[in-house]
Amino acid sequence: MSHFSGILQLTDLDDFITPSQECIKPVKIDKSKSSGTGSKIKIQSDGSYVQLDEGGAIQPLQRVDISLTDCLACSGCITSAETVLITQQSQDEMMRIFNEKRKLIDSGQIAEAQFIVVSISMQPALSLAETFCIPPESALKKLTGYFKRLGADLVVDMNVADDFVLLEAQEEFIERYRMKADGSKSALPMLASSCPGWVCYAEKTHGSYILPYISTTKSPQQVMGSLVKNYLPQYLKDSNRPIYHVTVMPCYDKKLEASREDFFDSTTNTRDVDCVITAIELEQLILSERKNLAEEEEGELDWPFPGEKSTLHLTSSLGSGSGGYAHHIFLHAAKELFPDQQASLEFKALRNQDFQEVTLEKDGKVVLRFGIANGFRNIQNLVQKLKRNKCSYDYVEIMACPSGCLNGGAQIRPKDGTSPKEMISKLEALYRQLPLKAKPECNDAVNTLYDTLLGGRNSDKKKALLHTKYHALEKNSNALNIKW
Repeated sequence: MSHFSGILQLTDLDDFITPSQECIKPVKIDKSKSSGTGSKIKIQSDGSYVQLDEGGAIQPLQRVDISLTDCLACSGCITSAETVLITQQSQDEMMRIFNEKRKLIDSGQIAEAQFIVVSISMQPALSLAETFCIPPESALKKLTGYFKRLGADLVVDMNVADDFVLLEAQEEFIERYRMKADGSKSALPMLASSCPGWVCYAEKTHGSYILPYISTTKSPQQVMGSLVKNYLPQYLKDSNRPIYHVTVMPCYDKKLEASREDFFDSTTNTRDVDCVITAIELEQLILSERKNLAEEEEGELDWPFPGEKSTLHLTSSLGSGSGGYAHHIFLHAAKELFPDQQASLEFKALRNQDFQEVTLEKDGKVVLRFGIANGFRNIQNLVQKLKRNKCSYDYVEIMACPSGCLNGGAQIRPKDGTSPKEMISKLEALYRQLPLKAKPECNDAVNTLYDTLLGGRNSDKKKALLHTKYHALEKNSNALNIKW
């Protein structure tokens, strides 16, 4: 059974649909007209439903499907129910696409075969490296070999997307801070937006009150989706060939994110990310072949972007293993807004290790206060402070899972008696051993793409491809979801 983040499971929303409940989505059912009233419903041996009229005539009944997109537009059931409803976000669907492509190529229909791109993030690579007892960089290369053996055309890392998000988020923060300094209305603190569990919780639980504070910058997954679907057609020799984009992520909530209508292009009828696969699902796929990832042949990651090919695939950043947003934006803001002050990255734990803060002082007065809040309890406390107008932070890096993305809900859990805390300690140790990421502004591919693909730093196209919007969802009052 898949598990979404604790932040979704611990809200006051039901975690599953009980037998006495029904989905609150209104569904129109078309029935054929019958001359009598004695029609019966029968279940066939294949599991399908048919209607039996009085005269013995059999009429197949159409199956009603509720998609994950429907669930995201609803404030009723959530989490475990959504797990059951995922059809396009599963390893079975991914394998179907790979098998379908293989059949088309074998029959000579190469032009009709989808061009499959796989984007691998750092956290699941570390999880699989620890599980199969191999070095992280080797694990990434073996994953590359595995996907190419299945039929992937390109396998890439997430470094370009990560850098885009850091640059866009720092620019957005500076803009908000200066608006506040000028006396204009500005939504501070700015809250990180890369965790879909947190965003979904905010939309469904706190609505329009909290949403203005959340950064509009897309997550690395969705930025990567925008690059793959908008840039790669220029890279391909046959630009009309359909692209299928798979991402490898540390949590199931990323499936929710990829299914949002905001990331669906109605003109091309495709999503930026077609399928999200997690570390747990990859482990299951590998073991289903009775293989060990260590036995897989290594493959070389691809570099479809402009500029010199990257030699570092797995890198760490200053700060958290969730992307280091608070650290990076704090250093940039201190340099940009208060160049005469020396910024020190000394984060101090407050209530617990999952709630930390760092400050910058000028003339004995705090001029910047940044925080990191991981886990539901810390996030709930932060939201309550915001609602009481007692939040003193300028920026908060928020992740739904305790310890952040390295401890994502779809990271592989220990099976040898190791405690979860010991496992996350091992992953954090592996993360700190990775080479330190260069500054995002030094990424040649990112700088080139700003000009060639996005039309500059201030273009409308850049805003459309790298930023998004959020939607408050009203709770439905329905007799079916009233708790008596």
